[in-house]
Amino acid sequence: MEALELLELIQKGESSTVQFKERIEDTHKLSQELTAFSNTKGGIIIIGVNDKTGSINGLSFDEIRSLNELIVNSTTNNVKPPIIITSETVLIDGQSLVVIYVEEGSSKPYKDKNGAIWVKNGSDKRKVVANEEMARLLQSSKTMFADETLVGRSSISDIDIDYYKKVYEKKFKISFDTSKVDLQTSLQNQQLYRDGELTLAGVLLFCNNRQELRPLFSVQCFSVNSTNLLGNSFDDNEPPFDGKLEDVYYQTMRFIERNIKKVPSGDSFNSELEWEIPKEIFEELIVNALVHRDYFINSTIKVFMFLDRIEIVSPGKLPNSQTEKTIQNGVSIPRNPVLQSLAQYVLPYKGAGTGIMRALSIYPNIVFRNKIENEQFISIIERKSE
Repeated sequence: MEALELLELIQKGESSTVQFKERIEDTHKLSQELTAFSNTKGGIIIIGVNDKTGSINGLSFDEIRSLNELIVNSTTNNVKPPIIITSETVLIDGQSLVVIYVEEGSSKPYKDKNGAIWVKNGSDKRKVVANEEMARLLQSSKTMFADETLVGRSSISDIDIDYYKKVYEKKFKISFDTSKVDLQTSLQNQQLYRDGELTLAGVLLFCNNRQELRPLFSVQCFSVNSTNLLGNSFDDNEPPFDGKLEDVYYQTMRFIERNIKKVPSGDSFNSELEWEIPKEIFEELIVNALVHRDYFINSTIKVFMFLDRIEIVSPGKLPNSQTEKTIQNGVSIPRNPVLQSLAQYVLPYKGAGTGIMRALSIYPNIVFRNKIENEQFISIIERKSE
């Protein structure tokens, strides 16, 4: 890094990816900083800068040598699993600063020597204690997927067998009864059942009583005669829908159809009425939310129909390195691989990562917001003006 570039960075102050330390002499404290960056988005630690004032207090030759030994000890022995970092010394007005570069890790969660997990929280860090957040760290490293987790109190008896047989025949092009495979083996082979319990994918796809086991893994809909939620009432609203994933999808589409404006398809008085926004847009975006939402977050997908826009709020920010731009270019990172592999047999889902591209090609007036701090992904569909 050039001196001028580093000086400009210091002048901007600390952030979630930039940390100042005047001196570091404690291996354990350094390992906490390293784990926090590795578990989040990576970043840099600048040694020789006061974190309260931003003033520069350069390191001596002996201090740099001792710091490098401390860095090696921290990355090798005090961060589990070990991480690899790079560092360099940069001169600013004759004062030596050490810059440590920490990459976002691929084997999350990283822990300090005491087994504690740290993540960045703004310019500071915090300890992770919630099981759900630990699970999301495992998910981001592709060592755990929400749809493969077991659902307590579930069993094979919860499966809608007739419905399962219908989906089985669509997938394998052979009737379930002809296949001579017993139900338990069939469910296990598709990662829908394990150790006496159904996986989340099994519950979402094939259980009529899904709402009793996971009530918030559904969709809530609201129609508001306003451009915001400041009023006290809704024109129309629904509690979380009951039933399997397919049931939830079609109930959501019926709510939208009930509340969306219908406009003539042509100039003729007898022209057929059509949705003000093409129906295909909602087919793509609702399916996308149901298949790709973060099921480690215990919350519903929400559909808000405002006067000027329709918002689909999906729990969970975009996974890993995805951004609003990459998803519009068709980049797809499976968050729920079992669910995704079977969704095409129960929903109008193509599974090629092109749903958002297709929606934009039909109706360009869609904006996507990846709300990292709020753990939400929002699709905002602008409504046509009168």
